[in-house]
This record gives sequence, structure tokens and C-alpha cells, in this order.
Amino acid sequence: MSLTRVLARNLTNYENRDCFGARLRLKRLQPLMALIEQLSQRHDEVRILDVGGMEEYWQVLPDEFLERNKVRLTLSNLPQQDKPENHGRFRFVVADGCDLHQFERNSFHVVHSNSVLEHVGDWANMVRFAREVTRVGERYFVQTPNYWFPVEPHCVTPFFHWLPKPTRIALVQQFGLGNWPRAETVAEAVQTVESARLINRKMLQTLFPEAELQVERFCGLNKSMVAMGPRNRISQDRRAGS
Repeated sequence: MSLTRVLARNLTNYENRDCFGARLRLKRLQPLMALIEQLSQRHDEVRILDVGGMEEYWQVLPDEFLERNKVRLTLSNLPQQDKPENHGRFRFVVADGCDLHQFERNSFHVVHSNSVLEHVGDWANMVRFAREVTRVGERYFVQTPNYWFPVEPHCVTPFFHWLPKPTRIALVQQFGLGNWPRAETVAEAVQTVESARLINRKMLQTLFPEAELQVERFCGLNKSMVAMGPRNRISQDRRAGS
């Protein structure tokens, strides 16, 4: 197994709370946890929509925290994926993050997404995604990797996303990289390369103009970004919780 695939397995192992990736996620989620605690003081339960989410992802948060704050999670995914049965605090729905028409405005206290925005397609789809997130959620917490971090997070390969597209396609045909298996055909390689489109800070701010942008740093570099907002409601929540 290649080094990049070993690294990817460790960074995305949601079931192991002690792995390096889980510790990074828990640190990143501290502002969200504070928001949940503030909301739980004013509501019988805290309703969260996780767009493109997995149940395993939420295992990084202690069960006691989720139970004490009465968190109820709706996880939405595309129809190509298996839909688990509802249980406990988890409800599962089939939905497209770019078209959440089945949900009314402000249906959820928080809309959350982790490393989903870069997978929705071109800029027009990103605009649709942002519009739906801000429509359906009273508040939102949207994380995405930073284009200017030197390691591409999906294939865990330095400088990969800065290379010309034909070079990236050729590399994916030759090697299994990170979470990406080696592509058998050119068409498969193109699809893999186009499956993740990283953006920078200015682009994220343009998508979410009313958000506070928070930065997750690694070795002093901006590894990923979180758009948390709307800014006025987040400020009100902090004042109410202080």
C-alpha cells in the first residue's frame, strides 16, 4: 500500500477518536460545539442537517455532549449511496445539497457540511449549494480545504492540485493516490480529477458573504477554512451565551 493511501486512511478514520485526523476534526469543531451549547439553552432540541454527512463522522464528539444538548441529526446524501435506517438521534434522507427543495426555509437550527463543497461541481453548483445551505439553515457551518495548502487532501499528494490537468490525469492513471484508487481508463481518470475542485478564501467569502471565516492551520499554513454564519446571528448567540 502506498504512503499516500496509508496517510489517507489515518486522516479519514472517523471511528478512531485517537487518530491524528480525528484530533484535528475535534479541534475544528470547537466553535460548532459552542454554538450547539448556546442553542440548546433556548430550544427543546438542536436540529442539525449534515449535507453529505456520515454517522461515523459524529463519533468524534462525545455521546454525552450530543445527548446533553439534545442534538438531532439529519444526514442527507445523494441517491447513489445506501440509505441507512433511522435510529437514535440520526435520521437519513436522500437529498442533493444543491437542491434541498424538500426542506422549508430555516428548517434547521444549523446546516453543517464537512469537505462537501469542493465535490458539488463547477462554480454555478457551488453557488446553488451555498444558496440552499443559507436558505434551509438558521445558521451554517461549512468546511472546505484551502486551495493554497500544498498537500491535496483527497489524494494526499504534495502540489498535485497545482499541476496542469493533463499531468494530474496521467498521474491518476499510473498510481493509487490517497483515497483515490488507480484509474483504469482516461475517462475514469478525468472523472477522478474533476471530482474535487478546491477553492481559496476569497471564493469561499464570495459564496458566503455574511459568514465569519475561520482558518484551520497546520504547520503554520492555512489547511482548511470554515464559513460560519450568518455573522449577526453568531454574534447574538455568543452574547446570549456569555
